Amino acid sequence: MSACIFCKIINGEISSYKVYEDEYFLAFLDINPKSPGHTQVIPKKHFRWVWDMPICGQPSPNFCDYSSLIQKIAEVIQKTFGTDAVWSRVTGDEVQHAHTWIFPNPLEATGDKNDFEKNAEKIRANLL
Repeated sequence: MSACIFCKIINGEISSYKVYEDEYFLAFLDINPKSPGHTQVIPKKHFRWVWDMPICGQPSPNFCDYSSLIQKIAEVIQKTFGTDAVWSRVTGDEVQHAHTWIFPNPLEATGDKNDFEKNAEKIRANLL
């Protein structure tokens, strides 16, 4: 998908503040964050919708591996930004590439939502 902005991020054509990357998935900070640490989690393979990914038990990227990563990142965001509530949104309307938003409750989260470098660094450190 040459016109897909997320595919361009995956291919390194557009820079991003990455917080996690493996062979199948990429997580990076949203450029228009709702709160500090607002993260997009995407499969590297282009799927239009999250539910287009193979079912659990199929070769990755599959839905179970994706969901496990989302859970892991949500727990780290909760710890990193001092919030009980971590919100999520499964979407695909703005960018036609499967993705899930994960972000701390904007009313509880600590930190500057626009300090991308520091927020990415904190998430990466807590993912270890």
